[in-house]
Amino acid sequence: MFTCETCGARFDVRQEVLDRYPGWVPAQCMKCRDATRRDSKPEPSQKATRARGSSASRSRDLTIAEVLERFTDGPDTGVFTDGASEGNPGPGGWGAVRVQDGVVVDEKMGSEPHTTNNRMELTAMIAGLEMIGPDETVDVYTDSRLVVDTITKWAAGWERRGWKRKTGPIANLELVQKAYRLAKERPGARIQWVPAHSGYRWNEYADSLATAYRRSTL
Repeated sequence: MFTCETCGARFDVRQEVLDRYPGWVPAQCMKCRDATRRDSKPEPSQKATRARGSSASRSRDLTIAEVLERFTDGPDTGVFTDGASEGNPGPGGWGAVRVQDGVVVDEKMGSEPHTTNNRMELTAMIAGLEMIGPDETVDVYTDSRLVVDTITKWAAGWERRGWKRKTGPIANLELVQKAYRLAKERPGARIQWVPAHSGYRWNEYADSLATAYRRSTL
């Protein structure tokens, strides 16, 4: 049992999560942690809220079953990837799912005890690209603009310059190189950005895979 530093309530964390992250002591219960996240974000404009959609997963981690029950919007064919971390760095997870006409045909997920959000986003993209054959034409969705721009805009120039850039070292270089190589080997993989927590069913599903390390139920 742990004591929440915010509200003083006693709460449990499943043992398999604690085993993954030796020495980690959770400071907040789920309720206070989610409230802190909401309070730390600026209030969106009404227009922005409409554009983004309303997603319950913005305020708490939904299980896969809850995602499938609540969301129906968005593309129903393609590969969807997402990454997450609690703290930056801190414990994190990633998820990727391939869907054909609304049916899951492949999915992968994983976690690391000490990582960053960008590393998890790149790891998820790598897993998603590995689900695609070299000759296939498939849309690949991520809510990380950084990942999209890295693979589709910047990596080619970095490669030509010997994997260097003018402004300094390339962060997460080994992951960038692997993601870019996989993308080049799959010219039909169309990497696209999708808004986070927009209510798109399979983006929410990938988010649920990425945050599963924080829950007792997948």
